[in-house]
Order: sequence, then C-alpha cells, then structure tokens
Amino acid sequence: MIKRHLESTAITSGPYHHFFGYYDKEQWDPSGRFLLAHQVDFMDRSPGPEDQARIGIIDTCGCGRFQALAATKAWCWQQGSMLQWLPGTDAQIIYNDRIGDRFVSVIMDIRGVRRQVLPRPVYTVRKDGRRALSLNFSRIAVGRPGYGYNGLRDPWRHEFCPVDDGVYDMDLRSGDHRLILSVADVADRHGDPSMQGRMQWLNHLLYNPSGTRFTALHYWPTSDKRSFHTKLLTANTDGSDLFVSSVQNPSHFMWLNDRQILVWATTERHGAAYYLLEDRTDDKTPVDKKTLTKDGHCSMSPQGRWLLTDEYLDHSRSRPLYLYDMQEARLFEIGRFHSPFGFRGELRCDLHPRWNRDGRMVCFDSVHDGSRQMYVMDVSDVVA
Repeated sequence: MIKRHLESTAITSGPYHHFFGYYDKEQWDPSGRFLLAHQVDFMDRSPGPEDQARIGIIDTCGCGRFQALAATKAWCWQQGSMLQWLPGTDAQIIYNDRIGDRFVSVIMDIRGVRRQVLPRPVYTVRKDGRRALSLNFSRIAVGRPGYGYNGLRDPWRHEFCPVDDGVYDMDLRSGDHRLILSVADVADRHGDPSMQGRMQWLNHLLYNPSGTRFTALHYWPTSDKRSFHTKLLTANTDGSDLFVSSVQNPSHFMWLNDRQILVWATTERHGAAYYLLEDRTDDKTPVDKKTLTKDGHCSMSPQGRWLLTDEYLDHSRSRPLYLYDMQEARLFEIGRFHSPFGFRGELRCDLHPRWNRDGRMVCFDSVHDGSRQMYVMDVSDVVA
C-alpha cells in the first residue's frame, strides 16, 4: 500500500450539519459546478417524524454557501432522502419526502420552474431517468434503523414475509407503479430454515448499467437478534429470472458492467473478500485478497480503472479513504479521518465517498472536525 494523503477541503461548515448520503448516487451536476447536500440542525440522535432535512445545492463557482431549495421529512443518516441529480437532465433533482400518510418522491427543477410529486419513494433510478425501483422504507426503518424513514407504520408489520410487499417499479413520468417482486417470492426461492418466524425485508437496490436487471439484498435477523443474515439476489426489471447468489454475508457492491458485480462477501473457500461475481452463475473470483482486506463503500471511476472505497472505524477511531488501481493492483491510502466518540450505530458518519463525473474529484462526509460536514479532494494526480 502506498500512503499519499491528499489535501481535503471543507465545502460546508457550521452552525448547521451537512451530508449527502449514499455512495451510489450522483452528487455533482453534469457541469461539475453544483453539488447536492442535506442540511440539518442536529447530528446526535435519530430523526423524528417531524424533523426536516433541507435539500439544497452548493455552487463551487460562487461563495460556496448552501442554497436551500426544499425540505423533506423522509430521510435517514445513512442514505439521506435518496437525493440525486435526475439522470438525463442538467437541472433536475429527485428526492424522497413524506406527504400526509405516505412516502413519495419529488422531481424538482433547481431553477424553480417545475415540481412533480410521484406516488412512491425511489430507491434506485435508471440511467435514462425514466423509471425507478421503490421499497417499503417504513419496514426498513424497523429492520435496520438508519436506513429507512420514521413517521409511518409499516402496513405489513404483523407479517414476517409479506406476499404483497417488496420491490416496486415506477414510471417517473406518469407515476404508474406496480409490485414486481415480493419478499415472499425471494424467501421461497432460497428457503433458509433460519428465516422461519422472523421479519424479512429487502434493501439496497441497484440497476445494472443498461437498466435490464437489478440487485437487492434480502435481510432477516439472526437468532440472537444482534445482527442479521443477508443474501444477494438479481432479477430482471419485471421481477422475472430471479437469481440468488451463493456467497455468504454480502455487503457493499456495485455493477462493473451488465454481467459482473463486485461485492464484499464471504465464501467457504476464500473467506471474506471482494468477489467478482458473474450474474446468474455461481462463478465468483476473489479480487486481490492480500491488498483489499476490509469491507467498504465501493464505486468505480467513470473511466472504469480506479476503485474508490473506504473502511469502517479502526482501533484508533479513524476511517481510511482508498484508491485502488484495478489494472496495476496498487492501493493508495489518500486520507484518514478521525471520528469522535458518540458516532456509533445509526448515528455513525461513514465517508461514503463519491466520484465527480470526470473522475478527478471525490466528495465525502466526515465528522473529523467535530460536526457532520462534506469535503472534496482532488485525486487527479493519483488517477492520471
């Protein structure tokens, strides 16, 4: 490993707290000028039903201040409101909100000329910006606090494995939507005995690059209820051709192309590692197990060569930030950031590093300066 710590610059500051959320959403607009962010008044507790997060942009060519555009009551510490630039547009954003007794999604023009409310919240948006997949965020909030939304009760809270809830497909123009894959469909496919009598839910949806298939993680609690079991599955975007991978304990993942998935998981033969999976087959190959030794929030550079990832806290309460050259098998530690006590569990602040669109800058969330803020780093010297 090569240690080459690069300078990071805070693009937000107090007295408010700022963060983006998950690592698989577009934070930079196509021009590279505007970055999206959430702004909140606190950082030391779970958001309550009436706690709002302000949705806004930061103009890197201006004074750099946060400009509020809207507010939402559908947000969490780990994934925010699923805020992102709407693919195929240069001035529209999409995020989740709560209106009355339902979670919805909102498409908004940052110039204030258009606002459309859709009947379901989004989880992942197709690259053409025309369709999205949706989940039950109330159920996720119960199963894994910090990833779902508080404020509404799960209609299927008394069912361990609902047959009429799961993954929904939605047209982002008309709002038409339908259930395409139920929790029961998934459970029936791989029927693990440890599922019996335990609440099950789905999370972490992601389209493949062409939008023809998607991934999801299937969760259910362990017997001691201190952790959970997970299974990685893929399916066509109408819910057909369901495939459940044989890897154990899958965690963070990404599509490298329409056929291959990079995922942190475990196998009996190689143990815990990043694996390259061939979709709809049992082919799984460990990736540089001697160098990439821990789970992290991984994403590939736009050019397809550099893996950007982080890790969870180490014994000194610091989080490393890495770039890994997939061609030359070289790992660069480009930063390391301390996390004060108190940021654990749901309240933790993972770096969740995100690329800009030309692969020369990254943005990440951190609390190393004492509050939850966003930072940018120029990585062009490393990736050049």
